[in-house]
Amino acid sequence: MKPCLSQTLTLPGTFAADIAAYAEAGCDAVEIWLTKLEDHRRHFSPEQTRQLLADYGIKPVAAAYQGGILLSEGQQRREQFDQFQRRLSLCQELGIPTLILAADFADKADLAYLDRACKSLQQVAQLAAAYDVRLALEFHTKARWCSSLETAIALVEACRQPNLGICLDVFHFHAGPSKLHDLGLLTPEQLFHVQVCDVSGTLREFAQDADRILPGDGDLPLHPILERLRQISYTGWVSVEVFNPTLWQINAVQVAAMAWQAVQRLLGNVSSPSSETRSKPEPASPR
Repeated sequence: MKPCLSQTLTLPGTFAADIAAYAEAGCDAVEIWLTKLEDHRRHFSPEQTRQLLADYGIKPVAAAYQGGILLSEGQQRREQFDQFQRRLSLCQELGIPTLILAADFADKADLAYLDRACKSLQQVAQLAAAYDVRLALEFHTKARWCSSLETAIALVEACRQPNLGICLDVFHFHAGPSKLHDLGLLTPEQLFHVQVCDVSGTLREFAQDADRILPGDGDLPLHPILERLRQISYTGWVSVEVFNPTLWQINAVQVAAMAWQAVQRLLGNVSSPSSETRSKPEPASPR
């Protein structure tokens, strides 16, 4: 398994500032936060953005996230699909291989949603294939529908699209109705991306995104989860995704360094050469 960092760790920062800070902390792979990238692209060209990543030795391995795809209808659906297509184009121009899809929020659980969501997923997966992008469906613990790993897997299997798989966020896995044995339903072909964090002293029913802390500092059963992933030979990316306002007040390089060390320890890569802090380059292109 390969470590990376999500830009949620430093959410108030700019796209370019994050890239510089993460590189200085020793990180070489990043899960992109799409709204940051979109803001950056309003001011800089694709060539300048690719050069920024190259200058700092950062590989963009996934992008988060696109919502409103599974169940939306009418004008809302048209708007979401327009946004989705623009984001596919961003992924294509930067070589981002995986775009994360979030489960839609619904007011109730309804079996009729299964057919609608499957048709939507087939459509967007086929569209994403034209951009050479994979889609990773992420279930959400607060959703009334598609709140578990089991449901997400059922959707992916029903769609039968080779570029459609699962994003396993351990926060939603732990806080929702998913069970450890549900991981046995996964295959390495289905699992496209993993997001890790930790939670301490919070009952799972009340856990919020702001309660996320760095992996290894809390109570989540991270090692049993990762051991299951090793058993199915998952070799993909494991991203630290933490929406913690306390961390947002700390220097970005320090936050990134702590997160990078935490995920290296979690994956058993503490001696990895890439965990050494790299010097900040002198960029040739404007930022």
